[in-house]
Amino acid sequence: MLRKMLEKDRKRLKRKVHIRKRITGTAERPRMTVTRSNRRISVQIIDDVKGHTLASASTLEKELREIKATVGGAEKLGEVMGKRLLEKNIKTVVFDRNGYLYHGIIKALADGTRKAGVEF
Repeated sequence: MLRKMLEKDRKRLKRKVHIRKRITGTAERPRMTVTRSNRRISVQIIDDVKGHTLASASTLEKELREIKATVGGAEKLGEVMGKRLLEKNIKTVVFDRNGYLYHGIIKALADGTRKAGVEF
């Protein structure tokens, strides 16, 4: 069991490095990165040139704690993130799936952000 989990993490980290070689965020088009676990989801908007986090949303926040790490919860979190981005006049981002497969929770989060009006 442990060996299988270590292999799964190793493959994800390998995909992550391969993706990050090509993706960088700028002030005009920052990078939107996703981190997920079995219980929590978090999203950050990062300007890689300055090394600053411009916005973030997480299911650890007090007002978002009722959102679960499910497909429906990820879509709600994506909509919250989209509203926060539009408040800061950020209309386009580069999506960094952080080595996770673009399926299920990651896809729902991206769709929720698009539904709020952010392009990528």
